[in-house]
Formats: sequence, structure tokens, C-alpha cells
Amino acid sequence: MRQATIYHYQLPMESGVILRDRRLNVREGFILHLQQDQANGWGEVAPLPGFSQESLADALQETQYWLTAWCNGINLADSHLPSVAFGISCALAELTSELPEDADYRKVPLCTGDPDELLINLAKMQGEKIAKVKVGLYEAVRDGMVVNMLLDAIPDLQLRLDANRSWTQAKAAGFTKYVKPEYRSRIAFLEEPCKTPELSLKFAAESGIAIAWDETVRDPAFDVIAQSGVTAIIIKPTLTGSISHCRQLILKAQRIGLTAVISSSIESSFGLTQLARLANWLTPGIIPGLDTLSLMQEQLIRPWPSSNLPLRPVAELPRIWRT
Repeated sequence: MRQATIYHYQLPMESGVILRDRRLNVREGFILHLQQDQANGWGEVAPLPGFSQESLADALQETQYWLTAWCNGINLADSHLPSVAFGISCALAELTSELPEDADYRKVPLCTGDPDELLINLAKMQGEKIAKVKVGLYEAVRDGMVVNMLLDAIPDLQLRLDANRSWTQAKAAGFTKYVKPEYRSRIAFLEEPCKTPELSLKFAAESGIAIAWDETVRDPAFDVIAQSGVTAIIIKPTLTGSISHCRQLILKAQRIGLTAVISSSIESSFGLTQLARLANWLTPGIIPGLDTLSLMQEQLIRPWPSSNLPLRPVAELPRIWRT
């Protein structure tokens, strides 16, 4: 016998979280609970405003449709809505014990503003030092100076940078000017520096700074191929699709020598723990990009190790649908 339940959650965000020129005060989504005989599986469906193609209402309607069919013994193909496809696939993977319990809880510290705070956090890190810096939020010249300062201050530091397609060619050139040539190889990759993939490839060729595809991965025509200057692809499952689809992209990347990095779309602590398990399974040895819990004021159902944020249990969530 199959049963499914949907819970609704709203988690308060820290003040000042801005995504693509909109303030995100609350992170909202759904928790799915699947039951079949004695087995249980849980998943999170949480489209990210400004980034996901689907709205929260679209995701709920599609989830209800898919789960109704599943409870009636009909196994549908993956949903065409990425957040729904991923959340359901996680619940099914838990139900069948396909998703391993072991997880990679290492985090790449994220800097969106004050580099001094990042330096303090990096000083506490043991072993490999990797950090992520959001660029494109300020002037490109300032970004270049900050990156150069960080690489100069910590000789064994590797940086992952993310520009979210924000730079013109002129701004990208301004950034490059302030990063010493001898430091550029310590930029593991710069995600989507320019407004188009073509301009990003040109930036990589001219600057010697490796780039990674992020938004481009979700373009309908995207294929994982070797390209000069491209060293990695970023997989954000909530924005990309089911576990099987993400796994296909990762395997293609690994076959041609690209690094695949699993990254968050500001999921709850529940979703982040599943991403950590997915990363340990599909991208072993590669530190995932999951340092977004600090943007929230609460955890949900499953805690992230070492987090002191209060935990909201499933019993406190409104149950909005069941079959």
C-alpha cells in the first residue's frame, strides 16, 4: 500500500538576503513523505524565486498530480518541473534505500561582502583551504582587488568565484586587471562571468582564468562537452531536475575530465543534508557548495551537523495534502 503526505514550510531568512534584485524574507517550500509497506522516504520541493522556472503554486499542483498517480500504482516519468522532479526522486531514493546515508558535510565558506570575515573563517579551517566569493555584486575592479588580496594573504587558498552572468566584457577586463597573473591559476573556476556563454569563453581565453558553467547547464540545448577554458560544471539539483538526470550530467563531466560540483539553491537544512549525501555518493572527494544555512534563522526536521540554529520538527508543519 502506498501513501503520500505533503507538508508546507516557511522559514525566516536573515535580513538583507537579496537574490537577483529581490529581497528574500522567507524560504518557502514543501516536504514530501512517501510510505510503502514499512518503508519511508522524504524529499523537499522548494523552487527558488527568481531562479526556478516554476512557481510555488505550479510545484504544488504538479507534486499532487505526480503523487496521486504514484499512490495509485502508476510510476510516471520524471516531472518536467525541476524542483518537483528532484524532491520526488529524493523521496523515492530514500524509500528504496538508493540514496546512501553517508554524507559530505564539508562546506566551502561563502563570502558575499566582508572579506575580513572570510579570512577569519579560513584561518580556522583544517587541511585544504577553499572559499567561494560572490562577485558582480559590486564594481568589478573592487572584486578584483578583493580576490587578489585574499589570494595574497593565504598562499594555499583556492577560490571558487561566481559572477552570475553579471559582467560586460569591459567589467570582466577590469576584474582581470587587478588579479595578478601568478594568482589566476589559484582561481579554481569563475562561474559564468559574462552575459553569454560565448563571451565567457572569450574571457577565459584572454584572462587565463578557468570558468565553470552554472546557468548554462540548465539551458535546454546544453550538452557536456570539452571546451577550452572550461574546467567545471555546477549542478544545482533543485534547479536542474531528478537525481537520475543530475547523475547523467555528472558522469558525462567526469568522463571528459571536468569537475562536477553539487551546489545548493538555498534549501532548508533538511534539503542540504540530502544534497550532502548526494555529493558524497556522486562526486566523492569534491567539496560541495552547501554553505547557505547561515542565510536562515531556523533548521527544518533534520539538523546540519554543528549548526546551533533552532530546529523545527515536522510535527509543527501544517499538513496540506494526503492520499
